[in-house]
Amino acid sequence: MPRKNSAEIAARMRAFIGDGTFGRFERLPSSRRLAESLGVARNTLRGALRQLQSEGLVETRAGSGTYVTGREPEGVAEAVGDAPPLELIDARFALEPHICRLCVLHGRREDWDAMEELCALMEGAADDPIVFAEADTAFHGALAGATRNSLLIWLIGQINSVRTMDEWTRMRRLTLDERIIRVYNGQHRGVLDALRARDPERAAATMKEHLETARLSLTRALET
Repeated sequence: MPRKNSAEIAARMRAFIGDGTFGRFERLPSSRRLAESLGVARNTLRGALRQLQSEGLVETRAGSGTYVTGREPEGVAEAVGDAPPLELIDARFALEPHICRLCVLHGRREDWDAMEELCALMEGAADDPIVFAEADTAFHGALAGATRNSLLIWLIGQINSVRTMDEWTRMRRLTLDERIIRVYNGQHRGVLDALRARDPERAAATMKEHLETARLSLTRALET
């Protein structure tokens, strides 16, 4: 059985928080117990917790443990839920290139490490659109988390939340094939390489290229 990485564990814990398995304000089990229950090494669990902390979902209190934050569970804002796919792509154009610039300013090594694991997961899922899409959503969420800007994290979280809706599921079936996934993977890797190099304009330009590719793919799908 392949070893789970921290990106997969973060996705699983994110689901537990979303469905109330881990409630608001609740203290998580000790790292030893939690790692055992999830079937992973403690360093893998630590990577997952760092990712969730960057997204504002958990917080670690010195000498006390790790807690689910007190943030209220959120539905999708009406303007986001009602927006057609092309409008949401255009909104991402307005946000995500600059998010990449802010990542250079505020991002940390642990952020790059979490994104590295997500890139590896996506690169191993070229023939599995469902796994790719989940890791893709987490990657863009991790970018927002690395800004340490709570408003941007919320905005990207709202945009990402619609990816589970019926229209986006249909678009995923129409647009995600092995060829386009490989293109997206190269672009994700280019963004991460620019972030590691502390090159904000290259990161922003690569993200813009990525979104242009996604928009073109979506436009063609809508015309079919």
